[in-house]
Amino acid sequence: MLEQILCIDDDPITLMLCKKVISKSSFSHEVITAQNGEEALHHFNTLKYAKDKNQRKPELIFLDLNMPIMGGWEFLDHFTSSDYKEFNSAPVIVLSSTIDPEDLAKAKKYPIIIDFLSKPITLPMLEYLKKKIEQQI
Repeated sequence: MLEQILCIDDDPITLMLCKKVISKSSFSHEVITAQNGEEALHHFNTLKYAKDKNQRKPELIFLDLNMPIMGGWEFLDHFTSSDYKEFNSAPVIVLSSTIDPEDLAKAKKYPIIIDFLSKPITLPMLEYLKKKIEQQI
């Protein structure tokens, strides 16, 4: 079981569903959320400059692509930079309502993205991801 997951999505219903499904599945102890990429980066900046260096870091990120303020692609461009090197070992699952072939191709350019799945998150999806993550460890 993972300690902490970060779900980044601008839809409050998607975030609530993400939390409920993950808690039912015993996939993670804690789910934190951000409503866009900028809010997520702010969370990582807070961790970076926190006095308590033992604060939990997300071990997995569920990321929506289409969000206002800062979308998923822009978040990834910042997050994969050296500014976030102490955090960007966390794998990313793109969770999107669109399966655009261009987005799928673009996702392959980011080694941090381990999968591209269609919303909404489901229990079978989490079982699949558990197996996939175990194989990578």
